[in-house]
Amino acid sequence: MLRYLYLVLFMDAGVQTTAFVPAAASAPGHIIIGGLFPIHAGVQHVSPSQPNVGSPQHSVCVDLNENRITQALAMIQAVEEANRSPTLTKLGITLGYRVHDSCSDVSTALQASLDFTKGISFSGSGGSGGAVNGSGSGGSCQANSNSSERIQPVMAVVGASSSELSISVARLLTLYVTPQISYSSTATILSDKVRFPAFMRTVPNDNYQTSAMVKLLSDNKWNWVGVITTDGDYGRSAVDSFASQAAQNGICLAFKEVLPDSVTNPNVNSSIHRAVQTIRNNMRAKVIVSFAKPVYMQRLFEELLRGLAEDRVWIASDGWSNAGNQMEHLDFASLGTVIGFFFKSGNISSFRQYLQQINTRSDIQDFPFMQKYYQSVHPVNVTSVLLKNIHLPAVFSIQMAIGAISQAVAQLCSKGEDCKTPGAVKPWQLLRALKNTTFEKEGKQYTFDEYGDVNLGYDISIWSTTGGTIRSLNVVAEYHPQNNSITPISPEMEWQLSVLKSVVSKCSNSCEPGEVKKTVEGQHTCCYECTTCPENHYSNDTDMDQCLSCDTTKEWAPARSEACQLKTMELLDWEDGFAIVLLALAGLGITMALVIAVLFLWQRNTPVVRAAGGPLCQVILFSLTGSFVSVVFFVGQPSNLKCKVRQVLFGLSFTLCVSCILVKSLKILLAFHFNPSVHRALRQIYKPYAIVMACMGLQVLVCILWLVLRSPRPRQSPGPTTVLAECDEGSYVAFGTMLAYIAFLALICFGFAFKGRKLPESYNEAKFITFGMLIYLISWVIFIPVYVTTSGKYLPAVEMVVILMSNYGILCCHFLPKCYIIVFKKEHNTKDAFLKNVYEYSQRSSGSVSMGSTYLDSEEKRNSEVFAIGQVSIDLPSKVVNNNTKGTVDLETPISEFVKEQMPSTVNLASPVFMTTKEQKVSNVNFESPISEVTKKPMTSHVNLEKPAIESTKSKCLKRTFSV
Repeated sequence: MLRYLYLVLFMDAGVQTTAFVPAAASAPGHIIIGGLFPIHAGVQHVSPSQPNVGSPQHSVCVDLNENRITQALAMIQAVEEANRSPTLTKLGITLGYRVHDSCSDVSTALQASLDFTKGISFSGSGGSGGAVNGSGSGGSCQANSNSSERIQPVMAVVGASSSELSISVARLLTLYVTPQISYSSTATILSDKVRFPAFMRTVPNDNYQTSAMVKLLSDNKWNWVGVITTDGDYGRSAVDSFASQAAQNGICLAFKEVLPDSVTNPNVNSSIHRAVQTIRNNMRAKVIVSFAKPVYMQRLFEELLRGLAEDRVWIASDGWSNAGNQMEHLDFASLGTVIGFFFKSGNISSFRQYLQQINTRSDIQDFPFMQKYYQSVHPVNVTSVLLKNIHLPAVFSIQMAIGAISQAVAQLCSKGEDCKTPGAVKPWQLLRALKNTTFEKEGKQYTFDEYGDVNLGYDISIWSTTGGTIRSLNVVAEYHPQNNSITPISPEMEWQLSVLKSVVSKCSNSCEPGEVKKTVEGQHTCCYECTTCPENHYSNDTDMDQCLSCDTTKEWAPARSEACQLKTMELLDWEDGFAIVLLALAGLGITMALVIAVLFLWQRNTPVVRAAGGPLCQVILFSLTGSFVSVVFFVGQPSNLKCKVRQVLFGLSFTLCVSCILVKSLKILLAFHFNPSVHRALRQIYKPYAIVMACMGLQVLVCILWLVLRSPRPRQSPGPTTVLAECDEGSYVAFGTMLAYIAFLALICFGFAFKGRKLPESYNEAKFITFGMLIYLISWVIFIPVYVTTSGKYLPAVEMVVILMSNYGILCCHFLPKCYIIVFKKEHNTKDAFLKNVYEYSQRSSGSVSMGSTYLDSEEKRNSEVFAIGQVSIDLPSKVVNNNTKGTVDLETPISEFVKEQMPSTVNLASPVFMTTKEQKVSNVNFESPISEVTKKPMTSHVNLEKPAIESTKSKCLKRTFSV
């Protein structure tokens, strides 16, 4: 920048600089295009010890660059081709050119750029009306010259090649708003339209190139790479962009070596030697990215081959990716693989034809740089050497630049601008036209974006060696900046890319899936240790930074897992062996209940069925069937319906069952209780169906409140590796209340039945009720602690077992003995057999006629007749009738009848009776023979065990007590 200011101030002061280099090539035209090419690779700098060092000096350019010669010729050929195009010929406009050699040096490039600014006038466009270089309006005369020849201004400049030169030149050309189109400068800073409003280019900026490089590294999992660059604007900009994008993708720089920007710098050799040592010391960095110049890479490779050369992967930027022909003497079998990034190119066959005719073009041969070139190469070999040194992407980019300028000129001149008068058209007018123009190349249309760039992407090449010749442009893939992707151009090339994956360039070995990286403090993030993922965490890729968490509600993972596993759904399903057994028992219970119900319905008029309760037996069996059915709802996938039905169905069914049993217990208590006051009270409350309905009503209320306020619902309870599908009972208070209510009824039944446990076997319902309720109570007492302390899928099975035990307890105790009598002991299912059993029990209990355990007071003894039958007292109502009848004591007939007239009576109680009355006393009466006369009048008595009663007569109250 200081050199640029010096030149401008020096020029404005009117001092003639002697550092200007004559144009390397030029041709007249209506519109002049400047060209800036590094025809020489460098300049020979003046030593500080030489005299006159402070005065301006000519820069001596050295090292003729054949590659850049072809680029200068490409511009000349493109201008000539544009002049032949219909776009310009119909307007009668021709393009001229003025090409300068930058010698790859900033100072030389600036000196050449001063020539491009000569003759530019701001008049005619709102300017000052004077020439910039001290000339009059419209042109400029060379200072200190007697010639008054007007110099035709340059309207646009093609170049420079390197970003450092383009940046310096762009600062100068910006003062004149002269459009500059570079064919290979890629520094990102040049896209800044605030600082470089007149700069444009036909190649992408470095951000896209470094993005393509980082994408290649990521695809091959190379995260430990070295970088070599130059100490210039291009090198620094490229490395900064690369480092930034690499860090975002987890790629670390193992080292960064910076070489001098100038090839003639005296420190070049030491810098290259230091870089070689650094490369050798970083054995794990198998991939090296280089933004250096071709000559630097050539010297570096030569230095590496002097020692033990490691097989590496070299990623070449566009600056040296085409320099394979300069390195054909090197052994790349030892150096490794070179992957080059090239600008997109197209068909340049017309330029090849142009070079093949170069020896016939005397005008071209007269150019100073061509004369020098002919001196270094035999004329016969000129064509072949130039063809060999064609840089296809650069030539294509130059042709695009000239095509854009010619299209903009045609667009400008077709709108009435005077393009044939020198200086009439201003550079900034052409710049405006360039920004809005669309030009065509090989049938495709292109335009400059808002940053002045044409972004076509990149070709990716792998250098190949054939017969000692290095083929640099061996394109294997394309990079698409639109979606940041690399795609092989063919299956064969895809295989070549896949071979690169075998190269490992990492600071640490990859962490396998199931492991994550643990960075050591103070080291690169790419240098790490591998640690395993804990339980319920996983990593599904290599070199992951952190473990991913499983959704523990439905997933789990053991330590060092690559993926989460779905938790096993745990439930008491239909295929579970234990569930099958319980369901089979429930099915058996349902079958038994139905069979017994049919049997009892068939035998409903027999003494056994009537003594067992008659219609209540059907209700009990129906309720037991519902209780057995409720077991089915405890198996399988819980649902909203299942969870609500299973407990409610069991609760209501078993409450109905226990309510009916309670009625039977109360009947027994009522039939055999001797205390008159208690007897009357029980007589008042004994309403069987009302009792059942009242008991059921309370349980129905509990269940309704439960379902409405906080009903059972399905839920999933996650465990370590399973998900337990179960029913949440909702309100455990309601659940407990339901069970407690059933237990309360069962306790009442148990108490009532326990008092009548010593009845005759043929009528001893109390004993069976006692056993049934005892089994139920024991089962549910055990259930409570087991249910509270048990968890898992077999928790429903606990309740199923208790329900089955309760059901089978009642079924077996209440019904199976009676079924046995009905089916196998039919002779016992008769009235006579039933009464005989009572008689036999009485004989065992008392042995003779005696007073029972219930005694009458003296008044009752005087006024009553007492029948003592064994141990159970039965109050018999007496009724006086006029007719002589014959009566029998029948267990099923409710009323005993006393008639006025004497008649023999037969009592089938099959037990002795002791009778006392006011008038007489008869002992040792056999109820199987006619009864002796015990009153003045004959009588017949019927004893109903099911419905005792006390009935007064006109003259006296007869009370008979049978003790059995």
